[in-house]
Amino acid sequence: MEFRHLGRSGLLVSEISYGNWITHGSQVEEEAAVACVRAALDSGITTFDTADVYAGTQAESVLGRALKGERREGLEIFTKVYWPTGPGRNDRGLSRKHIMESIDGSLRRLQTDHVDLYQAHRYDVSTPLEETMEAFADVVHSGKAHYIGVSEWTAAQLREAHALARELRIPLISNQPQYSMLWRVIETEVIPASEDLGVSQIVWSPMAQGVLSGKYLPGQPPPAGSRATDEKSGANFIARWLTDDVLTRVQQLKPIAEQAGLTMPQLAVAWVLQNPNVASAIIGASRPEQVHDNVKAAGVKLDAGLLKAIDEIVEPVTERDPAKTESPAQRP
Repeated sequence: MEFRHLGRSGLLVSEISYGNWITHGSQVEEEAAVACVRAALDSGITTFDTADVYAGTQAESVLGRALKGERREGLEIFTKVYWPTGPGRNDRGLSRKHIMESIDGSLRRLQTDHVDLYQAHRYDVSTPLEETMEAFADVVHSGKAHYIGVSEWTAAQLREAHALARELRIPLISNQPQYSMLWRVIETEVIPASEDLGVSQIVWSPMAQGVLSGKYLPGQPPPAGSRATDEKSGANFIARWLTDDVLTRVQQLKPIAEQAGLTMPQLAVAWVLQNPNVASAIIGASRPEQVHDNVKAAGVKLDAGLLKAIDEIVEPVTERDPAKTESPAQRP
């Protein structure tokens, strides 16, 4: 495993981090989830990402139990706040009330007295940004979080929040966007702004919901038991990629992966790590062997010719429109 600084901070994170968005507490049984966390630790992963909303708060609880007994100082634990975690009108968003209540709930479920990074899971258009950032400042100054991050924020939102964070003397050091060979909407605006501000990307779905693994074939139904057949595991997210044009081009990447001595999943993860503004790529797993395979992408250097060949294959089906940065209006 190799490590990178998160933003313009002293915090080092593993190049590959383990996330439990669609596995812990929902898609797989706890025994399998714990086995995957153990595989991550055995593979050198020290950075773990979750959120209060995942599996209706159960994902945090599973991760807390899986990491119990580990040396806390040797881990970087990240979680998020924004999406609804209860039936009440204030059980959502980035109001001071919801943030202050949510951090305590997350710490209780994670069985720790602090998280290393507390992230705004989306931008809240209904709460003044000043209120949100002041609440985050209190979370940091109370010792409940060391750093602040965001997820799926636009370049303009990042700049405004970063200015407030500096005034409040708190370190806003990361953004967590979707990023892969097929989804590159952050490249035009978000990454240049982040580089200017000293903010890193912690990217999710580097394998485009598993499509870049090559297991989905054009003209054929999705394999039984795959993510595309399971509503609980994000089938609605993967649907955009399940066209014959996309799947045919993905199959054309197989010779490139073989040339690089990589599996298709390893190539996908290694590709996002070639971007110097990416500090870590989040992987998920339902089986330990998936973790052991994916971590082999750490430290891989892809040469310019290989990167050009990848671009030539996927460019016609690649999404680059910065307006497609995910916002609450795009997800119920």
